[in-house]
Amino acid sequence: MKGLNLKNIAAAVDGKLYNGENDDGCEIDGVVIDSRKIEKNYLFVAIKGERVDGHDFIPQVFEKGARVAISEKKLETEKPYILVKSSTEALKHLAEYYRSILDIKVVGITGSVGKTSTKEFIASVLSEKYNVLKTEGNFNNEIGLPLTVFNIRDSHQVAVLEMGISDFGEMTRLTKIARPDVCVITNIGLCHLENLGSRDGILKAKTEIFNYAGEHYYTVLNGDDDKLAGLKSQNENDIVFYGIEKEQGIYAENIKLLGIEGSECSIVTKNGTIPVHISIPGKHMIYNAMAAAAVGLVLGLNTDEIKAGIEKLENVGGRLNIIRNGKITIIDDCYNANPVSTKSSIDVLEYGTGRKVAVLGDMFELGDNERKLHYDVGKHLAGKEIQCAVFIGVLSRNTYEGLIEADNTKEAYYFTETEEFLKQKDNIMREGDTVLVKASHSMHFENIVNALQN
Repeated sequence: MKGLNLKNIAAAVDGKLYNGENDDGCEIDGVVIDSRKIEKNYLFVAIKGERVDGHDFIPQVFEKGARVAISEKKLETEKPYILVKSSTEALKHLAEYYRSILDIKVVGITGSVGKTSTKEFIASVLSEKYNVLKTEGNFNNEIGLPLTVFNIRDSHQVAVLEMGISDFGEMTRLTKIARPDVCVITNIGLCHLENLGSRDGILKAKTEIFNYAGEHYYTVLNGDDDKLAGLKSQNENDIVFYGIEKEQGIYAENIKLLGIEGSECSIVTKNGTIPVHISIPGKHMIYNAMAAAAVGLVLGLNTDEIKAGIEKLENVGGRLNIIRNGKITIIDDCYNANPVSTKSSIDVLEYGTGRKVAVLGDMFELGDNERKLHYDVGKHLAGKEIQCAVFIGVLSRNTYEGLIEADNTKEAYYFTETEEFLKQKDNIMREGDTVLVKASHSMHFENIVNALQN
């Protein structure tokens, strides 16, 4: 890894290097916090978690060939290690240093809804021209982002980094590491209200992404979002707006929604019009495609490359992933949930074939208004051509009540636990159903998706 020898690492993390007197200046090959992922010549960062203390595994990682460890404790070893006050802070400081010596363009993506799908669209488009590294899984926080940065190698030309937050100040710390050259904000919705309080609070927290952006960065914004539409250029850097509701710098026309088969539209840009088929269902995926088109243009792609990248993208597991098992069609959207994304997924379900069934679970981190926000999702469901609904979880009792108070003619079930539903699923589901599965990630609704496939 470029520039990461023992002395540089110790200096970057403000630590004291032990047993490194004979260091030959060779660079390490990787950085991990999970002892199971250690390889020869790697750096192991020992982090004390709620359940597991990484310091307990330091002897093991040295046996596996680790070059050096970062530790908060003095060690009885002859192997090189770096003593620091905080391993977590050291991880972030080292990632910041590593990013600073890399010759690479970085796209930073944040927003209340659609970060991961937008990341996938952008990475797919940019891969038509560049060697791209992207955030994998949910590695988008103050631990995951540094680990993603450490995966960047000299062969990479662009990194597409998802940046997730739940409180003020977090985005500043993330952008200090990422130093994005292109800042993308998908929308300002209703999530993490517990800490951020309101949409204005969310806007303030998300726009911290500009605090440590690159010197000549671009901004790509959803112009149909009322909070983002009013943002002005920072330091005379270019802003590209995209949208459907009104003609932005980039906009979509000739929209055809094809139900669970996706959509078609024409994306209009200053470089020409791009007719595309988007395989992932939902009108909101058109926004993600437009964001990708905007980033593609900023980074020098032509319209043919942008079209190819959009059309190559396939569904991401847990996000409107269509699964057919011969008996039912499952819309797997269980990776995460908030009121905006859940309502959008319900709208997608309405385009399904056969009997439509919504299996909805709790949405977390919504603050003091969480009961009403769940209730409102139930009311939204009441107005849709969806024949059956299943609600699971303590908060989802409010979603159930919102539905039956607005429309008591629909077939509706409420369960406090997933296991209760799984015992009854065969009595509820019918052959030919289209079933939406949607909840916050910690509800572990992937267990429901797996059970429905059997």
